[in-house]
Amino acid sequence: MEQARSVYGNAYETINRYVDILGTKAIDWGLMGPREKDRLWERHVLNSAALADLIPQGSTVVDVGSGAGLPGIPLAVLRPDLQMTLLEPLLRRFNFLGETVQDLGLEDRIDVVRGRAEDCDETFDVVTCRAVANVNKLLGWCTPLFYPDGRLVALKGDSVHQEIADASRRLEASRLDAQVFQVRAHPEAEVTQALVIQRQR
Repeated sequence: MEQARSVYGNAYETINRYVDILGTKAIDWGLMGPREKDRLWERHVLNSAALADLIPQGSTVVDVGSGAGLPGIPLAVLRPDLQMTLLEPLLRRFNFLGETVQDLGLEDRIDVVRGRAEDCDETFDVVTCRAVANVNKLLGWCTPLFYPDGRLVALKGDSVHQEIADASRRLEASRLDAQVFQVRAHPEAEVTQALVIQRQR
């Protein structure tokens, strides 16, 4: 995958090992569907890496509902300046994440925590998530994790603008701005839609 080699550079071997894990163990454990095997790079890894430019240098990041480690692990591999926490409530996924982080030798910059966002009492510079919930629910769960000075960076689908409209009251009450960005990890990669929510400036 030449796009991934270009994006990841010296970290390509690590991310390639992660893709191997996604294509085998994650499918065996039921964390990824078998049909995803042929599109792991484009739809999962590069899609996740596309968020990198929306995360400030040296940030503490929590990946909420991390699942198989997306977008958290691809971001942590690409950005060694980040201190990443993978937050996952389900035991099987939590165990998978712990073993995967260890297999990749990333224990120094990725913490794996079992729990739900609404039960976490830490704050972070950035909250990331992917396909977790609609914007209204995300705000309810995640605002305490990044408010007041951080941001939420979420991978979202085509319904994002309607979700923002539906969450307008909650956004306004918290004095939060929501912006949608079209980003990509590589000039030839698919465009990814990213939602950024942060306090009004």
